[in-house]
Amino acid sequence: MQYSSIEQLRSFSALPVEWNLDPADAVTLYLEWGNNDWHAEHAPVRSKDDFSHYFVLDKWTDEPTLRLVMRNSEATEDLWVHPVPAELRDDLASEFGTLKGVFMPSPRMKEWLRSALYAA
Repeated sequence: MQYSSIEQLRSFSALPVEWNLDPADAVTLYLEWGNNDWHAEHAPVRSKDDFSHYFVLDKWTDEPTLRLVMRNSEATEDLWVHPVPAELRDDLASEFGTLKGVFMPSPRMKEWLRSALYAA
């Protein structure tokens, strides 16, 4: 797999990133239309023109990655994929243990991502 660079992440800085969109909530929004209410943090999807950009921590493989995802009702696309930096590796064990899956990044990971995304 070819990974993206930090510089490539900066090219997405104008996107409206939904920092609090959990991957499970994204599935509810886009694949289970009507399964969420109008009073939730994220309004229900109304058409294929609705989309979200959000980060996930992918721990399915031995090399955990951070991903910037674009999702609508028709597709999911990884816009940026990068190995979890060494300085954030301790979060993997303390926050997620040995669980495999796709998760919302930890608060410290989000801080690192914001800093990298919006760096001057």
